[in-house]
Amino acid sequence: MKIRPLYDQYGPDAYYQVHADTYENPHFPQIEALLVRNLPRFDSDKGILDFAAGGGEVTRVLLSQGIQTIRGSDPYLYELYERNTGCICDRYTFSDVVKKGLPERYSTIISSFALHLCPPKDLLSLAWNLLDAASLLVVITPHKRPALETLPGIQLLWEDWELTEKEKKVRLKAYKLIDN
Repeated sequence: MKIRPLYDQYGPDAYYQVHADTYENPHFPQIEALLVRNLPRFDSDKGILDFAAGGGEVTRVLLSQGIQTIRGSDPYLYELYERNTGCICDRYTFSDVVKKGLPERYSTIISSFALHLCPPKDLLSLAWNLLDAASLLVVITPHKRPALETLPGIQLLWEDWELTEKEKKVRLKAYKLIDN
């Protein structure tokens, strides 16, 4: 089931009031393959933030690979995340991060199947504030969007992809701020 049309119809708040306990990302195998393959390129010394974490798919993969310094953030599925992972989950929204940034620093922030849902007018501020809180931002997306590399001051470091059963690409893109 595609979630985006339901987001557009009901909004995330109403959608998750109904589906928060049953949400499951159908692309978990692709997420897992991408993370495991690219994990050696991630720094976890200051911890990893699983941003817009959903049910904790990213965190579950990282935990299975021995990474323990993980924190989640999801304003809608925080209870499901904590139940699935045993990790703490903050409740930052896109709007919170756009307006105030993040209060802590991380080595890496990973956002899976979420940033393409950010309103275009907020995407630059969101990306900059996430990259201000971590030296590496990893985005996993079922689209070519968001193309953060087209935004000023943001550099695409590498891209990887994994095919779904329907031969669609799930992409992993890693970004940093361009050094001045």
